[in-house]
Amino acid sequence: MGTDELKQVIKEYIINEFLPGEQPESVTDDLPLISGGILDSIATLKLVLFIENRFGIVLEAHEADRENMDTLNQIAATVESKIK
Repeated sequence: MGTDELKQVIKEYIINEFLPGEQPESVTDDLPLISGGILDSIATLKLVLFIENRFGIVLEAHEADRENMDTLNQIAATVESKIK
């Protein structure tokens, strides 16, 4: 799975779960999800569980933070580092 496809899967989940009705083009690769207040701690945990189940990886607690999970670009990089 390429980076763009991975980001698309995660983006669709974020929109469906946390931003229903939001236009997909408004959720950009650099949109701050945690620091911007879109994802709170519970939403971030839900996203981590989705990612772990969808991609068959395990994210450590320190990886589920703003430094690794704040934007789609960061999330994709974190997931790709676990898949390889």
